[in-house]
Amino acid sequence: MAVIEKIPASGLIEKFPGGNLVLTTSETVLKWSKASSLWPMTFGLACCAIEMIGAGASRFDIDRFGAGVFRASPRQCDVMIVAGTVCVKMGDCMKRLYAQMPEPKYVIAMGNCAISGGIFYNDTYSVVKGTEALGIPVDVHIPGCPPRPENLLFGIMKLQEKIMKEKHAKR
Repeated sequence: MAVIEKIPASGLIEKFPGGNLVLTTSETVLKWSKASSLWPMTFGLACCAIEMIGAGASRFDIDRFGAGVFRASPRQCDVMIVAGTVCVKMGDCMKRLYAQMPEPKYVIAMGNCAISGGIFYNDTYSVVKGTEALGIPVDVHIPGCPPRPENLLFGIMKLQEKIMKEKHAKR
């Protein structure tokens, strides 16, 4: 009789001795593939965009997390990284781009300005008080002014964890 090893953390149901046979559910495989191939849309608006670009360079290598394919078209993306100050005039464009993204779609607010308006909100009439003020739901907040590329990588890992914990795959 073979001893079956339980591996709950990875989402696998059972792994038989020798490693030749692993049982899992199709939902777990779909969630793993969705979390491992995030395609972010470049939405760099201010200083945080420089740090987002740095995360894609060879030193930080965002490709390790399956999120290195930055696209300019919202129809090919499933993650919108809002990096920087959101102005009132940019709000309508941002809502339109979010609406054009296919389901399931996620949003990362990178930097204090994208989260709450930052230092510019109190003194400038044209700055929106964060991404959520536009009616766009944010899945991961990355605070900082500007946050370092490591923080963006950590935010992507948190988004991947959130995707793996979803009860049912979004359709």
